[in-house]
Amino acid sequence: MAGGNAIRGSRVGAGPMGEAERGEAAPRMHVSYFCASGHVTTPAFAADAQVPETWDCPRCGLPANLDSENPPPPPKIVPYKTHLAYVKERRTDAEAAQILEEAVSALRARRAAGEVIY
Repeated sequence: MAGGNAIRGSRVGAGPMGEAERGEAAPRMHVSYFCASGHVTTPAFAADAQVPETWDCPRCGLPANLDSENPPPPPKIVPYKTHLAYVKERRTDAEAAQILEEAVSALRARRAAGEVIY
């Protein structure tokens, strides 16, 4: 059995709803953006706002633009390169073998001189 002072169908702090109480909404325009996956996104902008050229598709994350015939291509994904991959771009196998031989001979000379190498 409910108490006599309960407010039903509303929450605390709720006021009257409706456009008359809130004021009129600002004029808006809807702009369609097209991505390479064929998705169409239509965000709303203020009527006097500057519309951006590109927009990220909320469904697939690809960039979208205003041209339905020529949507922007997906960005090229560059694979992660390790340090060794960058070194191999700069040095040939012959240069790497020469550098390794120089380093090994330097270590052997230090050991022959009695230096402790960890």
